[in-house]
Amino acid sequence: MDEMQDDLSYSRKELYLDAVTDPLKGHFEEIIKLTGEDIDRDGLLKTPERAAKAMQFLTHGYQMSGAEILKSAMFEEKYSEMVIVKDIELYSLCEHHILPFFGKAHIAYIPNGYIVGLSKLPRVVDVFARRLQVQERLTHEILHCIDSTIKPLGCAVIIEARHMCMMMRGVQKQNSVTTTSAFTGEFKNEETRSEFLNLVSANLT
Repeated sequence: MDEMQDDLSYSRKELYLDAVTDPLKGHFEEIIKLTGEDIDRDGLLKTPERAAKAMQFLTHGYQMSGAEILKSAMFEEKYSEMVIVKDIELYSLCEHHILPFFGKAHIAYIPNGYIVGLSKLPRVVDVFARRLQVQERLTHEILHCIDSTIKPLGCAVIIEARHMCMMMRGVQKQNSVTTTSAFTGEFKNEETRSEFLNLVSANLT
């Protein structure tokens, strides 16, 4: 999928490759047939192609680099207090059932000579969320990308998400929320971590 490499700038432009769309379309046709549906009825005529394109969009994170996104907006700065971006919308696909999970991510870091453009942190979330995922790994991948790229004094990531595989099937619990967290450096200090958690939960607006 080399042609998609040109889209690393996080453009909203959707780019689909025939070499990927065509076989995906064929597989979706078979899946729909196996459910017992009539693939030739009006409402389903274009569904395999739409589904093929949707799958490419929902997994386009494989063609993006979180590190490159951060490096594109790194600036030397003496600021050394906590930087937090919270309530970042997050949508991903559970790798166990290919069903969505969605929620929000909260990210903080303490600069160590460099800061990054604030919009880059939500974009890093999308890089890893737009893949087949489990929430636990997603949390650590976001943390590791930020920590290894800008090398802050500490980094923290919390994700709160609802999983359709729990809500639509399985235990069918509609109000359950899964929370995962990961910390490095100064955020392993209880005082720093508590400050972060308090600021995330506070309504400051």
